[in-house]
Amino acid sequence: MRITVNLASRPFADLGPALKRLRIAMAALAVLSLGFWLGIHLLDSQAQKERARALSLDLELAKISAERQGYQSRLQQPENAQVIAQAGALNQLIDEKSFSWTLAMEDLETVLPGGVQVTSLEPVRDKTGTITLHLRVLGPRDKAVELVENLEHSRRFVQPRIVNETADTGNGGPNQKLEPVSDTNRVNFDLLADYNPPTAAERAAAAKKAAAENHENAAGTRPSPEKHGAGFHRGPGAQRGPYTGGAR
Repeated sequence: MRITVNLASRPFADLGPALKRLRIAMAALAVLSLGFWLGIHLLDSQAQKERARALSLDLELAKISAERQGYQSRLQQPENAQVIAQAGALNQLIDEKSFSWTLAMEDLETVLPGGVQVTSLEPVRDKTGTITLHLRVLGPRDKAVELVENLEHSRRFVQPRIVNETADTGNGGPNQKLEPVSDTNRVNFDLLADYNPPTAAERAAAAKKAAAENHENAAGTRPSPEKHGAGFHRGPGAQRGPYTGGAR
């Protein structure tokens, strides 16, 4: 019979597996610490590069600003005033060229009621680039009111408003018959409306369509349509007003 005697003062505990897990955890922490250190080092190097790039950009901007101030100082000299005036005149001519009289009249034809005549058309461009059309209209009062309503529903004309209204006195002779005020009386209206010109793509499409129509008319496939209706009347004293372009 074999007898086992335990003379230890405390129970036996095997610490080998725990020490092994502790060593593994310490190795993992060391690897993670090394990875974090490398990442921080890379981020710091990239930050230094970005700071150097930002500094170079600031130096370039300062150089460009100094050159711009020098050019402005030269332009402000009295001997360069003529050059500035010529530049303003050229900008005005460019603005005038950007306004298409043909397209504006075609847009007006789509909203012009029968019996109404546009005797004067004057576009004015402000400093913000907004084009305002000043129209002088002759016709029955009810038709003129209908024209304003048509302008309100058109996408080419914004905020149409009547600024002046006078009765059409004709020749103003001594034997002229006076008529009571009614919707059928012929009156002169002064209208203002902001104009939304067509875009470059729309102008190109309109030019292409006009070229195709001219080609068909030249070939004799169909009669030439009238481009401008009877609504545009240029009677005595009627004129196309000057176009004032905004200075740049």
